[in-house]
Amino acid sequence: MACPSSRSKVTTHTHSSQAEKRVHGTGTSVPGLPAAAATAAIMFWKFDLNNTSHIDQLLDREGVTLRELMEEEDVLQECKAQNRKLLLFLSKDHCMLELVTLITEEPPSDLEEKTRFKFPNIACELLTSDVALINDKLGGDESLLEKLYHFLEQEPPLNPLLASFFSKTIGNLIARKTDQVISFLRKKHNFISLVLNHIDASAMMDLLLRLISCVEPAPLRMEVLNVNEEVQNIPHSRQSNASQTLCDIIRLSRDQANQLSEVTEPDPLLAVLESQENVAELLKNMFEGERTEASVVNGTEVLLTLLESRRSGSYTVNSSILRAIEPHLKDFQQLLLNPPMRSAILTTVGVLEQPLGSARLHVARLVASLLQTYDLSICQEICRLNTMDLLLDLFFKYTWNNFLHLQVELCVASILNHSNSTSDPANTPIQDALVANLFQHCRLVQRILDAWEENDKIQAEGGRRRGNMGHLTRIANTVVQNLEKGLAHSQINDLIKELPEDCRGRWESFVGDTLRETNRRNTVDLVSTHNLHSSSEDDDMESPFPNDLSIQQAFSDYQIQQMTANFVDQFGFNDEEFSEHDENINAAFDRIAEINFNIDADDHSANSAAFEACCKERIQQFDDCEEEEDIWDEKEINYATQIKSRSRFGVSLSSDSSPKSAVRNGGGGCGSASEEEDVEEEASPQHSAVAQTQSECYNITHNSESFR
Repeated sequence: MACPSSRSKVTTHTHSSQAEKRVHGTGTSVPGLPAAAATAAIMFWKFDLNNTSHIDQLLDREGVTLRELMEEEDVLQECKAQNRKLLLFLSKDHCMLELVTLITEEPPSDLEEKTRFKFPNIACELLTSDVALINDKLGGDESLLEKLYHFLEQEPPLNPLLASFFSKTIGNLIARKTDQVISFLRKKHNFISLVLNHIDASAMMDLLLRLISCVEPAPLRMEVLNVNEEVQNIPHSRQSNASQTLCDIIRLSRDQANQLSEVTEPDPLLAVLESQENVAELLKNMFEGERTEASVVNGTEVLLTLLESRRSGSYTVNSSILRAIEPHLKDFQQLLLNPPMRSAILTTVGVLEQPLGSARLHVARLVASLLQTYDLSICQEICRLNTMDLLLDLFFKYTWNNFLHLQVELCVASILNHSNSTSDPANTPIQDALVANLFQHCRLVQRILDAWEENDKIQAEGGRRRGNMGHLTRIANTVVQNLEKGLAHSQINDLIKELPEDCRGRWESFVGDTLRETNRRNTVDLVSTHNLHSSSEDDDMESPFPNDLSIQQAFSDYQIQQMTANFVDQFGFNDEEFSEHDENINAAFDRIAEINFNIDADDHSANSAAFEACCKERIQQFDDCEEEEDIWDEKEINYATQIKSRSRFGVSLSSDSSPKSAVRNGGGGCGSASEEEDVEEEASPQHSAVAQTQSECYNITHNSESFR
């Protein structure tokens, strides 16, 4: 009877041989082929992992349809992988027409919603897969372009999903086949009108931006994108997207102009958008006729974008924009006084009967941007209209609107920093007038003091701190800073001296005490790392290690060294110490020499006695004269029926144990002499070697414990 191991070897060899036969198709085996490799080869051929695409099989069949191919999961992968058969099929006239139809016509409404737009989505991915053959066919066939263009001629609103498919397809063509597409669009004089007619779909906004970024040169872009004549007639319901589109076009055009610094001619599209006539027409639509909050907000967003300046200083605000805004400053002033009506709203601090509204907030943003231009005429008109007084009224009325508070703070900072930002003597009178208006007519100092005292009274009664106190603190600090070291400090000093005596005393007390204490509290660290100490228990404990830091560092270096072959050569110093002075080489060894591990070789403690007892019991002498045997030969092993369990420190306890417990205890019991002789005679050298290894591991472990 064959042993189990022999049967296993025979079985494995048989499977391996059979695998070799199946792999090579013959009865001849490949010498040295491992069983695992043969199994992998069997799985490869069994599951046919090297099969050809099912699409190729479909294309070889007569009468295959486009829908059948689109049902395949790997059709997009095969298309992008330049499958020649598939590309030739897709580029056929009827297939291209069907693909364009799928992305421009609504699918039947009776289809399940999950699968209704499945084929339009796949068709869009195929058309935009960036394959030259498909791009050439779509961009070069005017009938296909007409089919695409017909999508814009539908009545709004467009299906947003189909609009995204159309925008993506046209955008890809504009990027890859620019000349063909632009030549086609130049023949369509109503192209921009149709796009703006569907501007409520965000995909149309993306299409316009793609045209701006891809169409070159700038005059050709202006010819295609003649937005100046069309944007004024957009209905109010679509003005938000139109406003955002104009803002994006302005920023994108400016970025392109900055990148092409060598071009001396301005971008004609940007020149039209920044022209005084265009800005004036925009303002006319905002304030003439029905004045709605949406028209004011969206129009102001465009104005704010036109007033943006680059931080690098490469672009400054066009004066034509300012000249167009200046006559309408009185209209913006009227908006602050009589905003569009809004119903009361419930806030976290109570009911707000007359909300600030988005229109007045945008007017505040516009005033802050205009003041930062430091234009003489604009600042003079703002001063004449006393616009800052109205904004300060709103600042103290709407105490919880931090958006408004920030804009008012920017306005105050711009006025006080006028002298720091320009050195034109012609602007000095109007700058002085703005500062004087702020302190005299707007009563900035008195308002700061009154608001602060009122807030202190509310908090003393148990109320909450007002929401504008943080910005009020920053405004007060701006006044103090310009009073001390600003270029207008002499004028501000004179204006402070002109205050009534009681108000001047309150201001000085406020600056010296209240404001200073507020600034100290605001600048204190929330978490301090100073004076951190351990707990009282840790302070009472005495460390067993020496207090010399050099010794502790040397021992730490010793612990983290890697136990490599060149450990001794690297221990104690590093390469950097060689690069300085020669006397540094022995520095590490000098520190190690100071370490005292306090080892007494003559110490005969209880641990040492226990260690010696364990060594005598565990270590067994080997008979060198004994005939050497093969340790891997299988032999029957018998264990003694009784072993002696020993505690850690050599205290012996005798107990009866089963063979299982003997195996669990390593089979190394310390029984009587006769029992030990029986185990030695019956145990194989293999188990003796294991016992010796366990004994050595135990000795090393116990030795280290005694060392500690």
